Amino acid sequence: MLATNETFRRLCLAILLCGAFGASLVSECAGQVTPNYAIEGEPEDEGLELLQSEPYDLVRFKASAGGGWAKVMPFDFPKRVVPTKTTGALGMSVLGLPGKTYEAKWADIQSIELWEDRLIRETEQRMAKGDFAGAYPFLAILYRDNPGVARIEQMHREYLFNNAAAAYREKDLLKTLSMLEELRSVAPSFQTDQVLKIIGGITDQLMQKRMDEGKLGDAQKMLARLERDYTPEQVASIRTWNNKFLAMAEEKKQQAIAERDAGRWRVARRLAIDSLYLYPAIPGGKQLVREIDTAYPLVNVGVLQSATVLDPTSIENWPARRTGRLVYRALFEMRNAGSEGGEYQFLFGEAIPSPDRMELKLELAPEKLYGPLTQVDSFVLADRLQALASRSASSYQPSWAAALDSLSVPGPRSMGINLRRPHMLPQSLLQVKVDGSWAGLAEGSPTGAYAPATEASEPGVSRYLLEPSIPNTDGRPREVVEIWQNDAAQAVTSLLRGDLDALDHLFPADAARLRQNPAIRVQEYPLPTVHMLVPTSDHPYLSQRDFRRAVCYGIDRNDILKGELLGNVDIPGCQVISGPFPAGVTQDDPLAYAYDTSIAPLEYQPRLAALLKTMTQQRLAAEAAKDKTTPPELKPLRLGYPQDDLARIACQAIAQQLNMISIPVTLVELPTGVSRPEKGTCDLVYMVVALWEPLTDARRVLGPDGLAGSSDQLVGLGLRRLETARNWREVRERLYDLHSIAHHELPIIPLWQLVDSYAYRKELMGLGNDIVSLYQNLDRWRLAR
Repeated sequence: MLATNETFRRLCLAILLCGAFGASLVSECAGQVTPNYAIEGEPEDEGLELLQSEPYDLVRFKASAGGGWAKVMPFDFPKRVVPTKTTGALGMSVLGLPGKTYEAKWADIQSIELWEDRLIRETEQRMAKGDFAGAYPFLAILYRDNPGVARIEQMHREYLFNNAAAAYREKDLLKTLSMLEELRSVAPSFQTDQVLKIIGGITDQLMQKRMDEGKLGDAQKMLARLERDYTPEQVASIRTWNNKFLAMAEEKKQQAIAERDAGRWRVARRLAIDSLYLYPAIPGGKQLVREIDTAYPLVNVGVLQSATVLDPTSIENWPARRTGRLVYRALFEMRNAGSEGGEYQFLFGEAIPSPDRMELKLELAPEKLYGPLTQVDSFVLADRLQALASRSASSYQPSWAAALDSLSVPGPRSMGINLRRPHMLPQSLLQVKVDGSWAGLAEGSPTGAYAPATEASEPGVSRYLLEPSIPNTDGRPREVVEIWQNDAAQAVTSLLRGDLDALDHLFPADAARLRQNPAIRVQEYPLPTVHMLVPTSDHPYLSQRDFRRAVCYGIDRNDILKGELLGNVDIPGCQVISGPFPAGVTQDDPLAYAYDTSIAPLEYQPRLAALLKTMTQQRLAAEAAKDKTTPPELKPLRLGYPQDDLARIACQAIAQQLNMISIPVTLVELPTGVSRPEKGTCDLVYMVVALWEPLTDARRVLGPDGLAGSSDQLVGLGLRRLETARNWREVRERLYDLHSIAHHELPIIPLWQLVDSYAYRKELMGLGNDIVSLYQNLDRWRLAR
C-alpha cells in the first residue's frame, strides 16, 4: 500500500508527493532537486532543447494527491496509446533515478502526455507560426520513429503543402516546386488537382525564366524531367513548352533549308543542329542534318588552345603539333610507342633499317600520295637530308649531322642512308616538317590534306579546307573548324549540346564525367605528356643549382596534381616525376625506357626550400663582396604559362606556394598559341612536352639548343654518351645516367606526367583508339548521324 509523508514532501521539494510515490523513494531522493520532477507547477517549455533530451513521457498528478509532475521513461503501452480503463497502480522509472521503479495509483494521475505528443505539439505550434525550418527537426524525428502513424503522416503532408505555400509567397519558386514534388512522392492523392495545377504554373514560370536568361539547356533538362515524371494531362506546361520548342525548332529548320539551298553549308549545318537540339524529335530533323553532312562534311573541333604556329614536329607546343598535322606532314611521323622505341611512318613510302643499324634504306611510292608530295623523288629527298647535316643551312640539325656518313641514290624511287655508327632509331632524327618548298613551291606551302581558309573568319575560329586535289567521294571532312574554348566546362557543354563534334583536350575530371554519357566517347592519348618548369632567362638566382632546388622543394607537386588538376581522382599514369622523361603508364610500358624508377621525386619541404634560398643569397652576397660589386637582388620570378585552363590553375598554385616561402613569383600569360616566351619577358615557363622518344628528344629538351638551353657540362657529357650508344642496353643505361644528372642539376624543374584525353560525339566515326595526335586518322573520319 502506498504511504504519504508530509515531512518528506517538505524536505524533498523536487520529489513527488509521497502519496504518489512509495516510501522507497525517500532514501534515494532526500535533499535532491532535479528538473525531472516537481511537486507543483508545470515543467519548463524546452523548445529546441527537447531534441537533445532523452525521450520521456510526462505524468501529472491530481491536486488531491499533492500535485506535481514527473518525467518518466516511456511507457510500454500497447501501440503507445494511454489506457482508458485503469485500476490499481502504474509503475514508472523517473528520469535521473536509474534502476528504480516507483508506483502511483491510477486514481492519483491527472494526465499522461506521451513523448510523441510533445513533439507533435512543438511541430504544430511552429507550423502555425510559419516557422517551417524550426518545425522540420521535430517532424523528422516523428516521421522516422513512428512510420505509418496516420496523424503524423497527415501532419507531414500539411507541412509540405504549407511550406510550399510560404515559399511561393516569398517567390522562391524552386523551393516551392521541391516541396510540392516531395508531397507528390509521399502522398500522390493529397489534394491532387490543386497540387498538379500549382506544379504546372510554377514550372511554366521557371521554364520562362531560364529561356529569358538564355539557359536553353537548363530549360530542356527541366522539360525532359517533367516528361519523365508527369503526363501532359497532369502538368499543362509540358504540352505548352513542347509546342514552343517545336515552333522554335521548326523555325531553325526552315532557316537551315534556306541556307542549304543557297550553298552556305556551314551556316546550314549549325542551324540544322540547333533545330535538332531544340526538339530532337522534329520531323525530318535528323534527315536534314544527314543530308547536309553528306553534301558538305564539316567537323567542329573544340580546342583549349588556338594554334598560331603550325608545326607537327613541335614537342612543347600542343596546338602547333595538333593543327600542324592538318596542314603539314613530317618526313617521319611517330604513330605510337613500340617495344623498342617509337613506331615511325615514312611519309613517302617505306623505311627499312639494316640488321647492323648502320644503314636505312628508303623506298618511295609517290602513287600513294597526293598534291605536291607526288613531285618529291629520291634526288630531292637526298638534297634535303644533306642540308640537314650542313652547318651553313638554316635547317641544320647537329644530331643528324653527327649521325650521317653518306647518302646513295640508285634511282628516283630509292635511296640509302649510311650512318657513322649504329643508331637504334635513325628515323627519330628525321622528324622534320615537310612544306611545299620540297616540291618546288613557295616556302611554307601546305603539304597536308588541308590548308587554312583564306577568307576572314570570326574571332576564335580557324577553318581548314580540304585541298582541291584530293577527291571527296568517300565522305571525309571537307572542312575542319577549330573553335577556341576559353572555359573547359563550357567546352564540355558545347560538346553535349552538339555545337562541337570533338574536343581535343579534356580536364581529367571532365573526362571521368563524360564517360558516363552514352552520346559521347572518351579516349586517352596513348602517350603521356611531361609537365615541367623551364628556365628561360639569365635570372642570377635561377642560374644557381641550390636555388633551383629551392624552387623544386617549395612546390607541393603532389597536392597540386591530385587536388587541383585531377580533382582527387586517381588516374593511372598521372604522377609526380623526378626527371624530364616520361614514366610510362604501366609497369611494362615501353615508353618508360628512359625513366629510372629508383630515383624518387624531391618531396615538398618548404623549410628546406627557404634554407636553400637563404644559402643562395648568402653565396651571391659573398661572391659580390669578393668582387667588390653589388649583390644581385632576388627579383620576382616571372612565370609564364600558355593560354590553357590547366596550365593557368597549376601556375596559380605554384606561385602561391612559392610566395609563401618568400620566393616571389608573378604570373605572365603567354600570347595565343605561344609556348616559348619572347626573350626578356619570362624567367620560367610552364611547358607541356611530348617527350615520346627520349633517345633523340633528350637533346631537344636538355641540350644547349633545346628548351632548357643548358650549358651544364655534366648534362652535355650525358647527351654525348647517349648519342654514341650502340644497342638498347647502352641506351637504357645512359638515359638512366642522364636522368640522374638532370635530377641533381635540375636544368629543368620536373613537375608531373599527365595522361591526356580527347572526346567526340558518337556520330563522328573513324578517329581510332591509339592516336598520338587528334588528326592522325583524319582521312578516315566520317559523320554518320
